[in-house]
This record gives sequence, C-alpha cells and structure tokens, in this order.
Amino acid sequence: MSLLVQKYGGTSVGNPERICNVARRVIETQRAGHRVVVVVSAMSGVTDGLIKLAQEVSPAPSERDMDVLLATGEQTTIALLAMAIHAQGVPALSLTGAQAGIVTDGVHTKAKIANITPRQLLRALDDGQVVIVAGFQGQTMAGQVTTLGRGGSDLTAIALASAVGADLCQIFTDVDGVYTCDPRLVPNARRLDDLSYEEMLEMASSGSKVMQSRSVEFAKKFGVKFEVRSSFNDNPGTMITEETASMENVVIRGVSVEKNQAKVTVEGVPDRPGTAAAVFNALAGARVVIDMIVQNVSVHGATDISFTLNQADLSTAEAALRPVVEKISAVKTTARAGVAKLSVVGIGMRSHSGVAARLFDCLARGGVNIQMITTSEIKIAVIIEEANVAEAARLAHDAFGLEHGPYTV
Repeated sequence: MSLLVQKYGGTSVGNPERICNVARRVIETQRAGHRVVVVVSAMSGVTDGLIKLAQEVSPAPSERDMDVLLATGEQTTIALLAMAIHAQGVPALSLTGAQAGIVTDGVHTKAKIANITPRQLLRALDDGQVVIVAGFQGQTMAGQVTTLGRGGSDLTAIALASAVGADLCQIFTDVDGVYTCDPRLVPNARRLDDLSYEEMLEMASSGSKVMQSRSVEFAKKFGVKFEVRSSFNDNPGTMITEETASMENVVIRGVSVEKNQAKVTVEGVPDRPGTAAAVFNALAGARVVIDMIVQNVSVHGATDISFTLNQADLSTAEAALRPVVEKISAVKTTARAGVAKLSVVGIGMRSHSGVAARLFDCLARGGVNIQMITTSEIKIAVIIEEANVAEAARLAHDAFGLEHGPYTV
C-alpha cells in the first residue's frame, strides 16, 4: 500500500464547500488503496485577516505572539477538514505541527525545520486513519510555537513526505501545474509536464508563486518526488523529479516574474578587502534577504555595489546600511523601489549558446531597458522597471516560442 502526502493550499480550502470537496478527494485517494497524510494551509484570506487584527491592537506585535496568532489559521482548517471526513464515515486525526513531531529552530516567523519525529502520525496511519496536519508551523525544543514563513505549508508537506518515506507528495493548488509563465501575464502560457528540481527551484526563487523555494530546496536535498496539480479538477499536473538526460534537450522551460522588488546601490565603496563583507554582514544581521548582487569594476580605488531585495525590506536595509556606509568611508547609498525581476529558466541553457542574445534582443526591440543582469548555469535574470514587466514577459515568452511548449533544439 503506497503512502501519499497531499497538500492543499488556502484557495483549495477557502470555504466550507471547498473543504468538503477536499474531503471527498482525500477519501477517494484512500479508497483507491493509499495511505494518506494531508497538509493544509489556512483558509484563503485568514492569515491576512489575522495580521490585520494584530496591527489593530498593537503597532509592533512581538514575533513570538505573531507566531502564536498565525498558527491558529491552519489549526482551524485541520479541525474543519477532519469534521468533513468524519461526516462521510472515514476516521481522521487532526494534528498541529507540534503534535506531528515537527521541531524547528527558535527563529520566530521564519523558522527552519530541525527534525521531525512523526510517531503519533505513523500510529494513526497504521490504524487506518487519514492524518491531517497543520502546515506552516512547528515548535521549538522548548515548546515555543513557530511558523515557517509565507508558503510554509509547502515545506511542511515536503518535509513530512521525506520523514515518513512517502511514495509521492502532491501539492494541490488552484492551477493545473507549473506554466511556462504566469497565465495572468501571458494568456497563451502552457502547462509543463515535468521539471527538474533545479529548474523548479530557479522558477520558484525567480517569482513563480506555485511553490515556496525553500520547499523545493528541501525536496532536492532529500530526493522527494512531488507533483503540482489542481484541486478543482482531475487533470494531470507537473511532476518535479531528478534531472534526466532528455531534459537537456530543453533549452528554456519558462519565464518567471517577481514584482515588488527594490534596488539599492552603495556608491564609492573603497576597493579593499572587507568592505563588501561589512555591507552584507549588516544586512544579514537585520535579517534582510538579498537576491541579485552586482559589483562594478573598480575605478580610482572605489567601486559601486548594487543589490536587490524585497520592497518590504527596503526601509530595514537602509537603516542597517547607514552606520556601515560611514564606517567603511563609502560615498552614499541610493535606493529605489518599483523594479521587478524577469528570468528565463532552462536546464539545457548551460550547453547551448544564444539564449542571452535572444532575450536581450527581444527586450531591446520592445523598448525595455535593463538595469541589472545576473546569470547561473540554467537562468538569466534581469532587473527592469516594474511598469514594463508584463510586456517584457510577453516579449520573452514569444521570443522563445513558449506558447508551443518548452524551447528545444
């Protein structure tokens, strides 16, 4: 009897009718001969509502209290789903993250999973029950409630699948799988049948909202095979697995877009050892996550360092940099919001030429100015004005013919 872990996102459990639909799907899976562990998110809009409540009673709530508050969203869903499954005559057990044995470090609101000891979960499966686990949460060794950050239910599902040795982890969402681009930006985007872990990780970290990037990293590290598919139909989804030889024939899989970005430049940084370290140590100390980094060629003993980050972290980054700029004798810091990242991703890119030329050419013909460029073996990413990103995505998608599927040679 195979073991499946199924994760249902907030939209999939957004109201009582949809919760009953998930209950039906879960029961059908069990009756097909599978043992089932279900991981759920908070109902759509609940987490944002809880954050708003917190802001109404306190201008600066503690991260510990926010974790205690936000964890209740998923706990509501597990209880309701268990009730719906029981109502159809099937035994089910609802578990919080802590009850499922998920132990994290002590970093509130962005905790990392340290280990999982799923004893109670496995006993319930052996008893023939469906097990329903609250995603997005765990607890420290000292018993403190923690949350795993936005999209943390994906990480819960992947980590549990690894811990219990699941045959497959299914990520159910409101789309049919991973597309060549966001269909809201590019209406003729196509669903992808499969992706490698590396491609999925690059697309997730480049703005694809289908999966949390940390969960893809975990899946890659522990070899967890997973599928992204819709909870509203029975269409096949996108399978994410280890790289295969045939995947290298695909040069470009898709185009990803990440909005709400900001760009910071530290100007006139002395060109000597330790100055870059001072800049990024200060940002790390403020828990600011940095994405792209570009350093100019040194001129007259000084250089400029530019980097991007989420727009929401911009004020924190600026505050962290003020004392550092003076300490290292840099000239000044400039910052601007309203930029976005556009990426083209494909595992075959590393063995084929001409991808950068085609991307830059199509953007130039569309009048889209490029502010920053970074590359990896399987990705080219550019920073552009956010106002231009929808048009740029369509230009790139068309340039590689992705409306017909992945760009191959």
